[in-house]
Amino acid sequence: MGPPPRLALAGVVILHLIISVIHGSAHNGAAVEQGPAAMAFIVLVIIAGPLIGLGWMWLNPHAGARLVGITLAASLLFGLINHFIIPGADRVDHVAIAWRGLFESTAVLLAVTEAAGAALGFAYGRSVVRRLI
Repeated sequence: MGPPPRLALAGVVILHLIISVIHGSAHNGAAVEQGPAAMAFIVLVIIAGPLIGLGWMWLNPHAGARLVGITLAASLLFGLINHFIIPGADRVDHVAIAWRGLFESTAVLLAVTEAAGAALGFAYGRSVVRRLI
């Protein structure tokens, strides 16, 4: 049996933050810049959203877990589109070769943690509601 759902979700959020910081370093090293709208999304949704949801989860488990789920699902969609679908500087196969390994591996790890966090956030949010009913 694994850790309690709240701790598992917290672990995924912290791991996602660590991978995000490393991925940001790969962005900087490879000179892959983001426009103002993308940067706002990255800061507010990808970085702050799950952390705010995690904090809120201790006060209101349902709402906090759902916020984590929503922000990580949105992060997953953003990352899949920008890193793997749309041709451009942010797609993994267009990044400078010297940074491609770190960039690609962290992009994949972000997708994995975002999918896990979204699933856990929605599942934990539902289980909290069921216990209250």
